[in-house]
Amino acid sequence: MLTRLYNWVRRALLRRRASADAGASGQWLAAVFHEPRAGSSLVAGQRDLPYRLYLPAGILDTERLPLLLMLHGCRQTAVEFAEVTRMNTEAGARHCAVLYPEQSRKFNSLRCWNWFEPKCLVGDGEAALIVQTLLHVIDHYPINAARVYVAGLSAGGAMAAVLCATRGRNLFAACAIHSGVMFHAATTSLQAVQVMRRGSSASLDQITQQIASHLPAGSRLVPTLIIHGTDDQTVNPVNAEQMIEQTRLLAQRLHPESDPPTMRNERSIDSGGRRYRQQDMTFDSMVLLRRILIEGLGHAWSGGDARHMFSDPAGPDASRLILEFLLSRKLPAGVSEGAERIRSL
Repeated sequence: MLTRLYNWVRRALLRRRASADAGASGQWLAAVFHEPRAGSSLVAGQRDLPYRLYLPAGILDTERLPLLLMLHGCRQTAVEFAEVTRMNTEAGARHCAVLYPEQSRKFNSLRCWNWFEPKCLVGDGEAALIVQTLLHVIDHYPINAARVYVAGLSAGGAMAAVLCATRGRNLFAACAIHSGVMFHAATTSLQAVQVMRRGSSASLDQITQQIASHLPAGSRLVPTLIIHGTDDQTVNPVNAEQMIEQTRLLAQRLHPESDPPTMRNERSIDSGGRRYRQQDMTFDSMVLLRRILIEGLGHAWSGGDARHMFSDPAGPDASRLILEFLLSRKLPAGVSEGAERIRSL
């Protein structure tokens, strides 16, 4: 009884202490997801995943909020990522919840998500742990399961691609990848470094064929926003082009009866002192993919907080662009019970 009271008081103090870090009015909660036990015994390798959760102010009793899963990059914490992106402020203005899982140094010394591990590439390992944490939050807070999204930076962007490819067709309404790489670009840490520098040397057609062989024909593709900087020296911009080509090939393989995806005219836009080029890929009368290539941007969150690494205060504001793209989408009828369906996969 005393232990239970102590844990309750400790959680309350953590939440109070964290509230100053929210970056917007609302609740800024700190918690840990514990991987479920098998039966009544502890399983070797069982893991915990710390996370932060932002809930906007003024939630009505009958309201169900959209939820954005935000995956940080290497050498970042959940709090730092929230501060870098100012996503809580943007989300608060749009009445959206934001979930920030945090990688442990125990599993990666630089806090990188291990997106290239073979277990992750089939939806297990860290990918499964993140999804379990997400479903736990959906179950315990007023979340609209038809409006769940994922976004990530660098290694977080690569993990977002993994989640969408392996678990996302019935869970994520849309995705955003900032300075990331395509799904299945690498299967070892050495390959991951090489891909970041030069892009994948593997055949995109073979990779796409392998991915499609594990998915039912006609599988839903998750609409995706890709943001990348032309001057990124850490993750080569060629990776953005490879994501576009992978999406095009996958759409053709999974939906051979449909007209091929079409790249629309590129637009040049000035924002925040920088120019960016925006181009949409349409498929079945919808925007399946949007690419935003920002001139002069390195490996940093565009429009971010200058106090932190991997952040460039010059525009455009990536958080605003991401929410504008994501929040206009929801799971189509028939898969809107995404949180329930994903449990059976």
